[in-house]
Amino acid sequence: MPIGLAPTNKEMKIVRILADDKTKKHLESLGVLVNALITVISSVNGGVVIAVKDGRLALDRSIASKILVA
Repeated sequence: MPIGLAPTNKEMKIVRILADDKTKKHLESLGVLVNALITVISSVNGGVVIAVKDGRLALDRSIASKILVA
């Protein structure tokens, strides 16, 4: 499921990233990569705030729809 539809406050694993190579490389530098564990802190109108490693990231709707979690 896309990360925007994931339940809040539940640890999820990223299973796939459906973005171009440039975007994937940028997300990897931020710690968002396949098999990483993330927690959705909040979700509003498709945009999400996630906790990854020791930090938090805000993702807009277009990027959040390209990150699939399970």
